[in-house]
Amino acid sequence: MSEEESVKVAVRVRPFNKRERERNATLIVEMKGPTTVLNDPSGENEPKRFTFDYSYWSHDSFKEEASGYLAPAKPHYADQNMVFKDVGLGVLANAWEGYNCSLFAYGQTGAGKSWSIVGYGPNKGIVPLFCDKLFVQIEEKKSGGEAASFEVEFSMLEIYNEQVRDLLNPASKRKGGLKVRQHPKLGFYADGLKTVAVNSYQDIENRMEEGTKNRTVAATNMNATSSRAHTIVGIKFTQKYQNAAGQETAKSSVINLVDLAGSERAESTGATGDRLKEGAAINQSLSSLGNVIAALVDKANGKQVRVPYRDSTLTKLLKNALGGNSKTIMIAAISPADINYDETLSTLRYADRAKQIKTKVAVNEDPTEKLIRELQEENEKLKKLLESGGIPEKLDDDDDDEEDVKSLSKDERERIRKELEEEMQARILASEQEMEEMKKTWEEKMQQSHTGPTVPDAGAARKEKESTPHLYNLNIDPQLTGMIVHLLKPGQHLVGSSNEESGETPSILLKGLNIQPQHAAFIVEGDKVFLDRCQSSPDAKIIVNGQPLTEKDELEHNDRIMFGANHLYIFAHPKQAGSQKQPAMTYEEAQAEINQNSGFVLGKGSLDDLILNDDLVEVMPAIEQANDMSEEMDKKVKFEVVIVPAKVLGIVGSKTEPSKRKPPEVQSTARVMVKMRNVDLGLEYLWTKAKFMNRKYLMDEMYESFSDGEDINWPDERDPFTEPPDHEEMIGGLHLYLQSIGYKIEAKEQLDLTDIKGIEVGKLNVELWPCTQTGKVLRDEDAFVDDPETDLKGQPLAFKVKILNARGLPDRFTDIYCKFRVYTMEPFQTQTIKKAINPDFKFEQLVSFNAIDSQELDYLLNGSAYVQLFGKQVPKKREGKKLTTKQIVKKSGMLKGKDIGAENMPKATVDEGKVGYQFQILTLKKRLERLEKKMAQMNKVVEVAEKSSKMRVKTETIKTVLHAKNPDAVEKAIKTIPKDKGAGDNEGVNGQPPSQESKACVLL
Repeated sequence: MSEEESVKVAVRVRPFNKRERERNATLIVEMKGPTTVLNDPSGENEPKRFTFDYSYWSHDSFKEEASGYLAPAKPHYADQNMVFKDVGLGVLANAWEGYNCSLFAYGQTGAGKSWSIVGYGPNKGIVPLFCDKLFVQIEEKKSGGEAASFEVEFSMLEIYNEQVRDLLNPASKRKGGLKVRQHPKLGFYADGLKTVAVNSYQDIENRMEEGTKNRTVAATNMNATSSRAHTIVGIKFTQKYQNAAGQETAKSSVINLVDLAGSERAESTGATGDRLKEGAAINQSLSSLGNVIAALVDKANGKQVRVPYRDSTLTKLLKNALGGNSKTIMIAAISPADINYDETLSTLRYADRAKQIKTKVAVNEDPTEKLIRELQEENEKLKKLLESGGIPEKLDDDDDDEEDVKSLSKDERERIRKELEEEMQARILASEQEMEEMKKTWEEKMQQSHTGPTVPDAGAARKEKESTPHLYNLNIDPQLTGMIVHLLKPGQHLVGSSNEESGETPSILLKGLNIQPQHAAFIVEGDKVFLDRCQSSPDAKIIVNGQPLTEKDELEHNDRIMFGANHLYIFAHPKQAGSQKQPAMTYEEAQAEINQNSGFVLGKGSLDDLILNDDLVEVMPAIEQANDMSEEMDKKVKFEVVIVPAKVLGIVGSKTEPSKRKPPEVQSTARVMVKMRNVDLGLEYLWTKAKFMNRKYLMDEMYESFSDGEDINWPDERDPFTEPPDHEEMIGGLHLYLQSIGYKIEAKEQLDLTDIKGIEVGKLNVELWPCTQTGKVLRDEDAFVDDPETDLKGQPLAFKVKILNARGLPDRFTDIYCKFRVYTMEPFQTQTIKKAINPDFKFEQLVSFNAIDSQELDYLLNGSAYVQLFGKQVPKKREGKKLTTKQIVKKSGMLKGKDIGAENMPKATVDEGKVGYQFQILTLKKRLERLEKKMAQMNKVVEVAEKSSKMRVKTETIKTVLHAKNPDAVEKAIKTIPKDKGAGDNEGVNGQPPSQESKACVLL
């Protein structure tokens, strides 16, 4: 009989990581009892409060013991043992009772999911502690004289890009991965997944290490990003005993321990804004998981909704965990830092929904004969259906999310009929295999598990490393670092890929991008280890400590070595290391070292530099891999990294939309971007980092198909190496400074258009004219403003922007137009001109402000409108012999190692401040002319007063002369001076002779 139970949810916050510490991140998470509080770092929103079954504080208040274990320094610190005691022991108790159990970790990449599930070093996570404790308790039962027998079986799979990979049997790799099928008794399962019998915790540890190593090798060979993969460790625990009736009875529990992929939002990963979305596959599983959880919450609240388990591979395999027969626990891992506020809030909301889900759990306890009989009956039923040809439109598995086929066409019905026929045959086979497994003795299962290649003893391998020079891999995922080890014993060790022609297999076998059959060689002579190039592979890429290897070199402990595009290793020499515990470089540090030696030397002090360095560490190896894939698949594409100042792109404001009342400010932060160059057609496109990384996942998918011998002539709309013919690209841009408008002075200028590197690509003729709200142009005398702060604030202001024409543009563009934005207004755009290197736009736009405030005035006096010129590129026809990508790249001089160097830093061939200076000089010149005219008018006032022998001039007259917009008004005011009887005559005082200067003149 089943009972209903809610999903339990635990939240755990980790310490600051290196990246967060470098950015001086602030703590925004608080925990008290089961309550987690998230504070908004901007202060704009109230703190968000969430209550879960457990809230684990693992941020601080710990001490590192001699063994490396992080133990509590204060009672509120949650160490690995506390988490296991609360969560892991509960899973273990449920397993003994015969319940299915599921534990899955959710959170953004780097939030600490793997820390809780697997752990590192002495800080073991739930999975190893659970497995260890399970065998300890089995031994206790056996020692206590219990008659039951106990069987433990282990499996390990990975879901990447919607494909299931068997991590214990990589040789079984098949196109599209393992098929996920559904069985009425077994539920969803991965067809063909290897399950091995294990007899001790050491067996499981060896198998887990084997699976993780296979995962690392596959990820390295295929450029896969481990943080985008879901890992499921499956443990089947069976207790067999005689029931009261003397029947052999099996009480079984299936335990799924799931480490989910990083939960980054689409805009964080680059899955938005591009015609090709790797999110359609990579992010599909997590998106579908969210939809399933939302539907299950609605169901728990009494709504009749369809639960879309079939929408992804992950949700199929987790169906029991989420809505079926399973006791389920979710661990939500969160960052403590303000810079991850949005991701942390998203994770907490996800967890808050998950705790509302209810599952129906039942003990799996039945006589073995009954289980076999039920499977036999199911098989007979399916066989009769197949023999009669009566394939149903829907298999009756009590599944409420089956496809509604009533409205489908005849062809679609036939397709579904064929799929169901295949599914039924697979079910028959699965039932037969399950019955065979039930009939096998435990000894037979153990013997079967030990056939095939010997599983290395993880403990023995670790011991051998302590005295032997060796290589170990570096991976962006710390969990996968050190999983691949190559021992370097005396003699020569060839590094390379397998050579099909000679049949030679190198002692250090590497696969993947840009790995030659004979790539390099290690020579071990006594205690010395040398690395040398192979003469047969002069183009082989070998980098040691960030520098290309040019000749035989002796290695030292902790040297960093890169083979090809993505095989990164650390050389370890125990004798050289001695008792020193000098930490080796991390993956990020090793990549940063390569970047610096490629010409990207950035500062280390500012936040901007840290962000740029992080982006380069992520992008540059991906560019190397993308270029190697392009050459191998002959895609005629070359990628380069460029660092572009934000102001060159016209990026304004913060990362969020600017407030309607807040003036945009040009960001000082530069951006890492990628130039995609079609070397055959002469086309160039600028991609954001997010767009490139998005495309890179699709390139990996295409390369995997290529490696499997599949056709890769994909249509352009699917090909990640292409852009559509109508794609618009920015030709150049410039800043149109508005300071002259702040003084109501017209401006006419021919300005330099520059590309992303600051190189001039043409000229743009523009004009700014102050005018009335209706568009009537104001001339200098009518409009000039002496003091914008006094004269403009609170007043309406209007001006015209005229874009007359562009001159001297590159000849590879057509459909050219200009686009610009003033303040927070919607962008303005000129007409589109077809093919022309000197397009005439003849564009005029009235821009108006209703009442100038302080922010708007500051924008006018100090800001600019960024004008961008866009166009579509015209492909060039390549003459002569058809060349491969590699030949074109070599011929063009775009050699490896030079395409991502310092020459791609912005080149300021045009002074960035030149345009601003031009407008400043123009404004100052106009103001000076105005002041000189006023001075001349005041001199005339003095002259008239002198001639009229006046001692004083009325203040009203002086004000009119200084501020009048109309010259006629000035003349009229001056003419009143001789007629002013109250000004006093200069006829001398007390018999003194008349002064030569009037008092007014002296004053002035």
